[in-house]
Amino acid sequence: MTKSATARQGTASRNYPKGERRRAQIIEAAFTAFGQVGYRNASMVQLAAACGVSRAGLLHHFPTKESLLEAVLEQRERQDDAHFFRAGAAGRDGLEYFASMVRLVAHNQANPVIVSLFAVLSSEATAADHPARPYFVARYERARGQMQAAIDDLAERGLLRPDVDPTGLAADLISLIDGLQVQWLLSPDTIDMPSHLRNMLRNVIRVEVP
Repeated sequence: MTKSATARQGTASRNYPKGERRRAQIIEAAFTAFGQVGYRNASMVQLAAACGVSRAGLLHHFPTKESLLEAVLEQRERQDDAHFFRAGAAGRDGLEYFASMVRLVAHNQANPVIVSLFAVLSSEATAADHPARPYFVARYERARGQMQAAIDDLAERGLLRPDVDPTGLAADLISLIDGLQVQWLLSPDTIDMPSHLRNMLRNVIRVEVP
């Protein structure tokens, strides 16, 4: 290998971590921007300013606003899965699943930007032409499936209250969580999301969620 090639390789190895750090910083800043003004109202110029880079610098990492939005949504989901749900275990143990869900809701309550991002983008994504619509459609299908698996596990173990019909219960509980998020954004001093969720689970599950 020539000296110049070695130098280029060394430069690339030094720049790679810096580029990854910059990409992560852009995603974090865009996370906040999308949560505050929504996807449609955020221009690439505004996003570049919020991220502390030039528009050309932003386009180097994310050629389109759609690609940046996709990165933001994927990053949020990866963080939730890593911190609150064991890999591949979502829904297998009903009590563990709902304990993780309560912890996730409590974490979100301590981080209003997360709740705002989800509320704003999920509402925008109901439009047929919104780029995040496929993500949210798939996300809700996956969430219902995982939660229903947790409910079915509890039913098989005799842990659901006798008057509870497990059919469609997952959609009802997800509706409760999403509705609590909107109410909490409007009245954060009045609504305690994890407490409301725990109280609802007590009406469904015969034992206390750990």
